Amino acid sequence: NMVKSIVDNPEKVVVSENIEGDDILLTLSVAEEDMGMVIGKRGKIAKAIRAIMKMVAKLDDKKITVEIK
Repeated sequence: NMVKSIVDNPEKVVVSENIEGDDILLTLSVAEEDMGMVIGKRGKIAKAIRAIMKMVAKLDDKKITVEIK
């Protein structure tokens, strides 16, 4: 939901989750024209999204990977 607040096309944001044991793969899909907003300059926003998700996963002793497409 935090991604929806920074894009122009929030209705096109889709998050899928694949869980295998303690490993979680989140795939974040956004409209092509919103990709720059999600990645940010030098990848700063994407890194921040990944850092937040890793902190949340660590609370549950899980490992998370976030892919942005």
